[in-house]
Amino acid sequence: MPESLRPKRIAESRSTLSALMGPQDTNSHGNVHGGVIMKLVDEAGAIAAMRHANRPVVTVAIDSMTFMEPVYVSNLVVCKAELTYVGRTSMEVRVEVVAEDPIRGTSRVVNNAYVVYVALDDSGKPTPVPPLDYETVEERQRAQQAQARQAYRKQHRAGELR
Repeated sequence: MPESLRPKRIAESRSTLSALMGPQDTNSHGNVHGGVIMKLVDEAGAIAAMRHANRPVVTVAIDSMTFMEPVYVSNLVVCKAELTYVGRTSMEVRVEVVAEDPIRGTSRVVNNAYVVYVALDDSGKPTPVPPLDYETVEERQRAQQAQARQAYRKQHRAGELR
């Protein structure tokens, strides 16, 4: 097995991306626009996927993104990303979004997302990625749940689901 495809632990590719929200990030209701959060989620997830694959990646699916609470100006948005599952060339990344009030010292989970990336070779074609080396029961459970989501995505793409 080439060194580039040796199994990797989830901890090896975790990423955290933080951004302070300002007035330029708001929608017409005065909350941070969902698109701003989506961009940060995609960037945090892509960093984790690139760390795992050691290759450029492209986003191929946002499987789910759940907005649970609004984010406000002056909140520090922290996106925590980790791989949950890898296929041959694809990787599913779970991203948890926390809004922190740095003045009050409080934080709350405001969003969870599952994003799928594909690693690319030098010619821009999908390329194999290392397998995951699951270390905990929780990681194995998340992998099983991710496999179920992947099977659903494949059925959906094949037109088997309506």
